[in-house]
This record gives sequence, C-alpha cells and structure tokens, in this order.
Amino acid sequence: MMGPKVLPAMGLALLASLAGNVMLARAYLGQRDAAAAAAERVTSVKGERDGARSLANACSDAVQDLREQAEKRKSEADAARSLAAGRARDHERRADEILATAPAVPGDACASAQHQVDSWLQRRARP
Repeated sequence: MMGPKVLPAMGLALLASLAGNVMLARAYLGQRDAAAAAAERVTSVKGERDGARSLANACSDAVQDLREQAEKRKSEADAARSLAAGRARDHERRADEILATAPAVPGDACASAQHQVDSWLQRRARP
C-alpha cells in the first residue's frame, strides 16, 4: 500500500507531466506550422525566380533580335549612303559642267536656260 503522501505526489507528478506534454505538443505544432509556412514560401520564391529567369531569357532574346535588325538596317543604310554619295558626286559634276558652259544665248539668261532644257529633253528622248 501506498502512504498518504505518495498519492498527492503522484498527482502532482502526473499534472507536471501533463503540463509538460501540453507544452511540448504546442511547441511541436508551432514548429510544424512554421516549417510548412517556410516550405510554402520556398515554393513561392522558386516560382518567382523561375518567372524572373523566363522573363530575363525573353528579354535577352528580344535584345539579340533587335541587335540583328540594327545590324541589317546599318548595312542597308551604309549601302544607301554610298549610293547617295555617288549620285551626289554625279550631280555635282554635272552642275560644274553646266556652270562652266558658256551661255547659249549671250546676254539672255532665260533664253540660255530654255536652250539647255531643250537640249536635255532631246537627250532624254533618244533611246
């Protein structure tokens, strides 16, 4: 048989054990919830990271496409500038010839200009 003092001590030990188990259960559940929340956040951040990588790759691809278009347009523009420079030299040469030519009708700039236009039209009409 147990003594009269043993029963209250066992009751206190049982209450202390119960209180300790409740505290441990609360701590476990809190840690479990925190771990679940952290895992969810990690998954969310990984999704954000993957989305950012996808956008960065798309941006890089678009920049590369723009670079290729710019190089193509530069090449086309260089060719057009070269052609325009050649035409400008031809026009400058022709203008120098016109300015160096004596007037067809001395003293009458209008008649001389008309004569030059008529000559030019006749040259154009020939095949």
